[in-house]
Amino acid sequence: MSKQSSEDLTYSLQELAQLVETAGGEVTGQIIQKRDNPDVAYYVGQGKVEEIKGLLLEKEAGTVVFDDELSATQHRNLEVRLEVKVLDRAQLILDIFAQRAQTKEGKLQVELAQLKYSLARLTGKGLVLSRLGGGIGTRGPGETKLEVDRRRIRKRISDLEREIEEIRKHRQLLRISRKESSLPVIALVGYTNAGKSTLLNTLTGAQVLAEDKLFATLDPTIRKVKLENQQEILLVDTVGFIQKLPHHLVAAFRATLEETKEADVLIHVLDASHPKSLEQAQAVWDTLKYLQIINKPIITALNKIDRVYNPHDLQRLGRELPNSLGISARHRLGLTNLLEKIAEVLSNRYKILYLAIPYHEQRILAKLHEEGAVISEEYLEESIKVKARLDKIWLNRLEDYLLEKTEE
Repeated sequence: MSKQSSEDLTYSLQELAQLVETAGGEVTGQIIQKRDNPDVAYYVGQGKVEEIKGLLLEKEAGTVVFDDELSATQHRNLEVRLEVKVLDRAQLILDIFAQRAQTKEGKLQVELAQLKYSLARLTGKGLVLSRLGGGIGTRGPGETKLEVDRRRIRKRISDLEREIEEIRKHRQLLRISRKESSLPVIALVGYTNAGKSTLLNTLTGAQVLAEDKLFATLDPTIRKVKLENQQEILLVDTVGFIQKLPHHLVAAFRATLEETKEADVLIHVLDASHPKSLEQAQAVWDTLKYLQIINKPIITALNKIDRVYNPHDLQRLGRELPNSLGISARHRLGLTNLLEKIAEVLSNRYKILYLAIPYHEQRILAKLHEEGAVISEEYLEESIKVKARLDKIWLNRLEDYLLEKTEE
């Protein structure tokens, strides 16, 4: 069901089919219904439910996947009527995440997201069974089991959140260490399957899994790269984004995505060959806005230019997307230009400052550690001599503490 145009609907269903295949399933058919509003009970109309049931029998299929998120009531009613497993897009993505997560953190975050999703939909047969032992002042066995299930899930959620918070604190310590090394952090962001991992592998020699599948990699990877001016940077690969990804799923990966929030520059890797590349770009921007990291410097790498056969398409993307340049990560095209662009952005935005911070204003030093990269500290008789890499906006704020020497 959709109010989308026929073209947008086609691409959305093609993407859903890719998700199914990535999860290990096989698509045997599809049904579309256009209506103004979803049916409260079944999402689709009851006649369409019967049509789906007939197709299931004909194709001998055991699962139905809906392209939008289902409510708990819709999900329960559909499974009762269709007598097969029913999934929506969010559940399918979570299933893929569960398959792809390799690190302990990734696995914990996936389980947390799955449990939170399940808890909101935990109704089952509780209300029906509760009537067996119903009556004022009593609880039926079904309702009791439901409450037990809820308590168990809530406890496990609490345990997972505690574990993930510990990992987050550990990551924060690592980030502080990286800041003190003065190496700028560049994060790769983009739509899933845009080529982020391939770009990381090509630039760094890393061996991150890079397949032509959605969500081929989930856990963040960090590698060191040397720019053309010999400056070293840290390149971070993160989970890809996708359209119709509920915000609660994005929130579940907060600890992983904090790597992106702490980055100095974002490289938005976009599949320039995809017919819906601008729509994919919008999905990425929407997610970055939700994460409140849209204000960072962003370089758009128009990837897979070797597959773009009409030069006007690439020119159009260049006009629509500021600060962009064409590359092919797989064929190593345009990568020198990309590295030069990163160096240019860093040079234009950041400076190495030499400061003398009075002892009675150590709060400024604490702020420097928080906002920038403190490279060295020397404790003198009357002040602390500090070398730090900071955004140029700090030049005016710290004018009274600046020593004469500065570096780009």
